Amino acid sequence: MIMSKLCGIFMMMAVWIILATSCSKKEEKPVDPIQQLVDNAVKQSRVNVESQIERPVPTLNLFIQTPDGSWFSSSAGTGFQPITADTWFRFASNTKSFTAAAALKMMQDGWLNLNATITDSIPGGTIPYVPVDPEWNIPFKDQITIKMLLNHSAGIYDVDNDSVPGCMGLSYTTYTQFLDIDHQFTATELANQLGLHNLYYFLPGTGKHYSNTGYTILGEIIARIYTNHSSATKTLTDYLYDHVCGPTTPVPLTVYFPNLAADQDLPTPYSCGYVYEPQNVSTAYCSYNMSAQVAEGNGYSTMRNLNTWIRTLMKGQNILSPASVDLMKHACPTADPTYGLGCVYMENLGYGHNGARIGNLSLMMYDPVTDVSVVSYISVNSQESMEDFLATIYATFDVAYATREALGYPGKP
Repeated sequence: MIMSKLCGIFMMMAVWIILATSCSKKEEKPVDPIQQLVDNAVKQSRVNVESQIERPVPTLNLFIQTPDGSWFSSSAGTGFQPITADTWFRFASNTKSFTAAAALKMMQDGWLNLNATITDSIPGGTIPYVPVDPEWNIPFKDQITIKMLLNHSAGIYDVDNDSVPGCMGLSYTTYTQFLDIDHQFTATELANQLGLHNLYYFLPGTGKHYSNTGYTILGEIIARIYTNHSSATKTLTDYLYDHVCGPTTPVPLTVYFPNLAADQDLPTPYSCGYVYEPQNVSTAYCSYNMSAQVAEGNGYSTMRNLNTWIRTLMKGQNILSPASVDLMKHACPTADPTYGLGCVYMENLGYGHNGARIGNLSLMMYDPVTDVSVVSYISVNSQESMEDFLATIYATFDVAYATREALGYPGKP
C-alpha cells in the first residue's frame, strides 16, 4: 500500500515536471535573427571604443527603423546597466533640428522671412526680429539674415564654445557657471558679449562656422515672433510645445526644452552622462543647468521619440511641408554644402543632426534612399586625450554605420 502511494506521488511529480517543462518551452520567445544582428553590432562597437579609450563605456545604444520594423539595443560596460529605448537623456545639439523646424514652420505660416535681416521688422508689424537695446549691438547685425543663422554662415562668434575676453581663457558660459553653477542665463546676456568685445568670425555670408550662440539668437527671434502673435509673453519653449511637438501638433512627442536654471532634473528612468578626465577622474552629470543652451542644446527625450521626430520630419509627415523639408536639407552655405538649416547630410546615413553635451553624445539620421532611420547614443565623453575624445565622438557614427551594414544596408563609406 505504501509502495502504491509512493508510485502515485512519483507519477504526479513526473506529470508536474513534464507539464512544467512544457509550459517553460511554450513561454520561450523565438530568437529574432535581426535583433541578434543589431545586438552584435552594438556590442562590438562598444568593445571597439573601450579598447581605444581603455576605460569602460557605460552604455552604447542604437535604435534603428527600416521598412521591415524597428529594433533597439543597449550594450553596457562592466559595472553599468543597459538602458531602454524609453530612457530619458540629454540630446544636446539635436535641439537645433527642432529650433530650425520652428523657424521654417513660422515661415510657412507667414510669420517669418528667412531672407530678412535680423534688424528688419517682423511681418505685419514694426517690431524688429532682435531687440534694439545696446546689449544687442551684434557686429554687422544689419547684414545677418535668419537663413544665415540657421546654416551657420552669419559669422556669429560662439561664446558657449570659444574663449571670451575676461573669462580666463574659457568660454563665457563655462566661466560663468564656474562662478555660479546655477546661474540663470538669458539670450540678451549672451548676445551682449558679441558687441561688448566685438566678437565675430567673418563677415556675414562669407564663410561657415558652427555657432551655438547663433541659435541662441534664433531662439530669441522665435520667442519675439510668437509673443507678437499672442496676448502674453512667450518663449521658444512655449512655441515648441504649442506648434512643433506638443499634444496638439501633427506628431505629438514627449520632448522637453527647459529654459530655467532651476529646471535641472530628468524624469525617470534617465541616463547620466559621464566625462572621463586625466588621472582617472570620472564625473557623472545627471542634473544640470541648461539655461545657457536654450535653442541650441537644451532638449531631452528618449531614443524612441527622437527616431519618430527625425523620421516623420524628413519624410514630410510632420509640421513641415515637403518643400520646407527640401529647403531645410539643401539651403547650405557655399562654404559647406553638407549643412542646411539645422540639418546635416552624411553619406549612407542621410539627413539629421548630432549632439554632444556633458557626457551625452548622440546622433539622429534619416536616409531617404533606404527609408532607414537611426538614433545612436553613448553616455560618455573621454577627455583624457584628443584621440580618446574623438573616439567617443565618432562612436555614435560608427555604431550607426555598423548596424546598417549588419542589416544589409550600405555602411561606412
